[in-house]
Amino acid sequence: MKIPGALIHPRILLYLSLPYKDIQSSKMNLIIDAGNTQIKWAIYSDKQQLLKKTIESWSELQVESLVSRYPSIKSIIISSVRKIPVDIYDSLQDSFSHIVELNHQLKLPISIKYKTPETLGKDRIAAAVGGAALFPGNYVFVIDLGTAITLDLINENAQYLGGNISPGMQLRFKALGHFTDDLPLVSPKSQTKFLGQTTNEAIQAGVQQGITYELDAYINTLVNKYNGLRVILTGGDAPVFVKKLKNTIFVVPNLVLDGLNLILEFQKEQYLGL
Repeated sequence: MKIPGALIHPRILLYLSLPYKDIQSSKMNLIIDAGNTQIKWAIYSDKQQLLKKTIESWSELQVESLVSRYPSIKSIIISSVRKIPVDIYDSLQDSFSHIVELNHQLKLPISIKYKTPETLGKDRIAAAVGGAALFPGNYVFVIDLGTAITLDLINENAQYLGGNISPGMQLRFKALGHFTDDLPLVSPKSQTKFLGQTTNEAIQAGVQQGITYELDAYINTLVNKYNGLRVILTGGDAPVFVKKLKNTIFVVPNLVLDGLNLILEFQKEQYLGL
C-alpha cells in the first residue's frame, strides 16, 4: 500500500556542511548549470554536494576566486543554454584540467530513447540521470516544476523513454494576466479554495489545482502501468505542490545538479580512469 506524502531520499539526508579545511582536502568537482536568467554552481565531493550558489552572470574574477579558494578542483562540467563568453571559457580552460560540456552526443550513464536527442533539454537529461541513479532497477518518473513543467520517464534498464512539457505555474498565471483584457495577474497562494469566490481566488485555484490534478493523473496512470514506480519531485515550484499530491513522492531539490555531477563522474571513469 502506498502512503501519500513526500519523502526525502536517504542520500539527500547526507548533505554535508564541512569546515573549509575539510572541503579543501576533498576530491572535488565543479558543476555549472547556466540557465536563461541565472547560473547555478555547486561543488561536489564524490556524490555529495558541499556548496551551492546562484549568480546572475559570470566574470573572470569569479572564476579566479573559485580557483583560489578551491584549488583541489580539477574537473568541471558545464550545462549551458546560453553562449559562454570566450574570455570566461578561456579562463575555465586555463584553470581546470578536465572540462566536460553536456550535449546530446556525450556518453551518459543512461541511454536516450528519444527521436530527436539534439532537442532534448540538458536539464531533463541531467534530471533523468540523477533519478535513475537514486532508484536503480526501477521505473522512475521525474517531475521538474520550474518555468516549464517537465515530466520524464526512465525504465528499469536506465533507458530514458521520453516525456512531456507543459507551462509552469508562473507561466500560467502570466498567460491569464497578459493575454486577457479583464483578468488580473495574481500570485500563487499556499492554500487555495476548491471553488474561488473572487476572480483572484478563481485564478489561483484554477492554476494550482489544475497542476495538482494534472500531476496526480500522470502519476496514477504510470503507477498502474509500472509496478514499483518511483516518483521524484524537483524544481523551484516543488514546495507549492509537495503536500498537495496524493501519491508517494520523493523530493530531491538539487536533482539536476546531482545528475550533472554523476555525468562528470561517469566521464572521469570512462576516459580518465579516475
